Amino acid sequence: MLVHIVMFQFKEENKEANMSRVKEMLEALPSKIETLKSMEVGIDISRSERSFDLALISTFDDQAGLDIYAPHSAHQEVVSFIKEVTTLSKVVDYIK
Repeated sequence: MLVHIVMFQFKEENKEANMSRVKEMLEALPSKIETLKSMEVGIDISRSERSFDLALISTFDDQAGLDIYAPHSAHQEVVSFIKEVTTLSKVVDYIK
């Protein structure tokens, strides 16, 4: 199993609304992309200096599944919006 984790820092303008919208958009993806086996999305509650605003943890059977997910049109629609409302993202992919 491949685990794909992404964390985002959002712009201050409409931050709460944008985080909620991104969460909803991401949570809709498993029903649209067959290779996406699971997705968990969380909005940070600690609000510490070190924390990011939103994180997602998704799983795939293998790298090929992630390779299908990444360019999928449903995912790219979310990516386009995320790029508009965030300032920074970080990713970690690992085999479990």
